[in-house]
Amino acid sequence: MNFHNVLFLSKIVRYGLFIAIMGAAGTLYAQGEAAAAAEVAPAAQSSSALYYAIAATMCFASRSAAYAVGKIGAAVMGAAAEKPEVLGKAIAFVGLGEGIALFGFLISFFLVMKIGA
Repeated sequence: MNFHNVLFLSKIVRYGLFIAIMGAAGTLYAQGEAAAAAEVAPAAQSSSALYYAIAATMCFASRSAAYAVGKIGAAVMGAAAEKPEVLGKAIAFVGLGEGIALFGFLISFFLVMKIGA
């Protein structure tokens, strides 16, 4: 088995873990909403599922942003080493990668505000 097959396999494992965690968080959230509708300990179960959703959102948004900034940052520095005049234009793409983390934070913030409501 060569190196490229190992990388492909690790991507499959990461995507599988992502789907499993998001599915579990969604299931817990749905159970909390059902308990809230049935008036059976709504606060404890609903909040705990929401906390799992917040943690998963921030985890995957931060990891995705870090990966994007790492790849884009390396490419920008390589381009700037060859042509210094493109640095100003190319650095904006690093900000786009950082936007992934900001969107994850925004969604998590909305979920936190739902807890207080």
